[in-house]
Amino acid sequence: MATSSLVRSPVSQSPVTAARRLLAVVVANPFGTAVSLGLAYLAWTLGGRIVDWAFVEATWVASSRAECSPDGACWAFIVNRLPQFAFGFYPEAERWRAWIVLLAPPLLLALAMAPDFKGRRKVLIGGFCLYPVAAFVMLSGGVPGLQPVASDKWGGLLLTMVVGIGAFVFSFPIAILLALGRTSQLPAVRLLATGFIEFWRGMPLIAILFMSVIMLPLFLPPGVEFPRLTLAMTGITLYSAAYLAEVARGGLQAVGRGQSEAANALGFGFWATQGYIIMPQALRAVLPGIVNSAISLLKDTTYVMVVGLFDLLNIVTAALSDPNWLGLATEGYVFVGLVFWSLCFGLSQVSARLERDSERAHSRAPSGERKPQ
Repeated sequence: MATSSLVRSPVSQSPVTAARRLLAVVVANPFGTAVSLGLAYLAWTLGGRIVDWAFVEATWVASSRAECSPDGACWAFIVNRLPQFAFGFYPEAERWRAWIVLLAPPLLLALAMAPDFKGRRKVLIGGFCLYPVAAFVMLSGGVPGLQPVASDKWGGLLLTMVVGIGAFVFSFPIAILLALGRTSQLPAVRLLATGFIEFWRGMPLIAILFMSVIMLPLFLPPGVEFPRLTLAMTGITLYSAAYLAEVARGGLQAVGRGQSEAANALGFGFWATQGYIIMPQALRAVLPGIVNSAISLLKDTTYVMVVGLFDLLNIVTAALSDPNWLGLATEGYVFVGLVFWSLCFGLSQVSARLERDSERAHSRAPSGERKPQ
């Protein structure tokens, strides 16, 4: 009987007790409570209006702005223009090639988020490294079985993906060399690398694009011309390499000098030491910074509109001047924002996954067992 009296079943708090505790929190922090209630009211009010505008009163099927509901979003504009927003002016009969190029990066990102398997890292690195060259060959054609398509026909999300991924992949090895050059013991090499980085990092991207597309052709021999897309990508690549070089240099500084000394004692040469020992550790240490640079570069691709290239933002802006769809700037820019947010969020999730995998791999003891936490 005495034992049973000591065992008490859990009893939920009474309303009076809960109210007293809530009142104590309000009295202890009245300003924080007022701010929280204000933000909750604002979120409830604005959230309800956004849901009504974007979903409840929205129009999804229409042939012009006049057929859309005036109280809601006219998503029919996006639906009708979606092929153009995705592929630009790419010929409709050849869009199967554009589909392959457009779907390859999301599939690679999905593979990065998949459960680990042998050789996954090699497949991911190889896929992204080969993507720019394969995309250019697939889109431009001119090889057996593929009709030639001029680069001025590319546009929309397709152009954004090609420019963003291509510039990042091409700038990465340049950034590694620049980072090694800036940390070199040779004064001439260090001076050249530092001057290159400071010059390109100190120039606004818009000025770089204008120089690449307008001024660079003036220095080319007569009769030599390059497509505007190639010139713009060259400028963006060099601009991105300058920023990535500083990220990589931070990773090199995070690796202890004892690593190089141990490699030299074992007979490793400079490039073997960098490729097998120093650089893998340096890049792993600055992985968040590398992904952050990739995200920034992807958003910076919108600047190509100033040199007449129709990326996703520019082609949506151009479509807003259609007389049948006037007054839909909000829908167009919301669509662009959601697309860019989805791409950047996907990159951030892949980065987080790679960081977790790296931490998990390094939390194992040399014998293969996990270290005690």
